Amino acid sequence: MKKVSLFEEGKFGDKGMAKLLVHDSPYFKIINFNFKPGQELPVHAHDIEGQLSLTVLEGEGEFLGKDNASIPGKTGDILVCDIAEPHGFRAKTKVRLLVVIAPPI
Repeated sequence: MKKVSLFEEGKFGDKGMAKLLVHDSPYFKIINFNFKPGQELPVHAHDIEGQLSLTVLEGEGEFLGKDNASIPGKTGDILVCDIAEPHGFRAKTKVRLLVVIAPPI
């Protein structure tokens, strides 16, 4: 077993989002991204099969998709999509985002 305290270990960066690799195995990967207001994870996609989830643990922002599409996201919201589908996130407030990727890339 492994315990990680995201609110203690996850930091915020002044120059861009901060990233903490929480778990990496052959089955799935968990990454914690922390954003200050206005910071973002640019829209991107991966040319592989699999799915991912983006969970807003704290704060408010927008899930981003292709063609500048956006969906509001706040504490407790989860976006699930194929990993090949364009995805990203932009913070309106301080945000802690937990990303799970299966299988890992």
